[in-house]
Amino acid sequence: MESINIHSSGPAFSRVITGAWRWQSLSAHEVDALINASLDQGITTFDHADIYGNYSCEALFGKSLHRNSSLRGQMQLVTKCGIKLQSEKWPGTWINHYDNTHDHIVSSVNNSLKNLQTDHIDLLLLHRPDPLMDPAEVAQAFSLLKQSGKVLHFGVSNYSSTQFEMLREYTHDPLVTNQIEVSLFRHHLLFDGTVDTLMKHQVCPMAWSPLAGGKLFPESPDSDLIHRQVGEMAARYSCNISQLMLAWLLKHPSRMLPILGTTNPARVEEGAKAMNIQIDRQDWFALLRIARGRDVD
Repeated sequence: MESINIHSSGPAFSRVITGAWRWQSLSAHEVDALINASLDQGITTFDHADIYGNYSCEALFGKSLHRNSSLRGQMQLVTKCGIKLQSEKWPGTWINHYDNTHDHIVSSVNNSLKNLQTDHIDLLLLHRPDPLMDPAEVAQAFSLLKQSGKVLHFGVSNYSSTQFEMLREYTHDPLVTNQIEVSLFRHHLLFDGTVDTLMKHQVCPMAWSPLAGGKLFPESPDSDLIHRQVGEMAARYSCNISQLMLAWLLKHPSRMLPILGTTNPARVEEGAKAMNIQIDRQDWFALLRIARGRDVD
């Protein structure tokens, strides 16, 4: 598995990432198996958020690291903060909202460190743009966390190009990624300037839901045709449809890092093998035509 610097200042991440957002119902044995399956495939980067699994997935992962303490040095941990959900764990939250204040960022990191049972987070992301965010306050929180050694790098998630540019002007440390929803069937960010802005700053995007949330094809009268057309191309590349969709993203020159959302170790191995698929340029555009329903202009 290839490892790349997602920014000139780091960090170095595996090109494919394992995401933990669906892990809340897994047993300890199943969590251990997914971590080991990822590492066996060279997938060393794991994506978290404080809210995943009703605020439970980080702790499940942390318990696994406690059982297998030697693994922490073999991996990079990403987590996100800034969304507050109604939950029995936080009775004071009566409405879902965003909070990118200095105090919430710092307290979220401290909770994540405790839950993950680690002394540092390799990359912290602001999970969603907060319309009430004071960027100078965010910059102060980032600086404090960097100076304390609790967080090594910072980035954002689901930010538009203008939001990314705005926050970048305030932070002392670079924003090293924007984690965005992008897939063959959700490709508009490749055309609206979001990915272009990241390439301008030599920032590699992280791609969440790279398989369109497991719903590979749109519900339309043509869905059977779409499935057949993509399946026929996958057969030509001796892979399955999921692998072909990952390879479609991996070909993009922004050097995207797809995040696998599976809880099945076999699917982790399958996803890692997408790195070996080199899609021809015309086939890349043929897949885009299938997804869009028309040729490029």
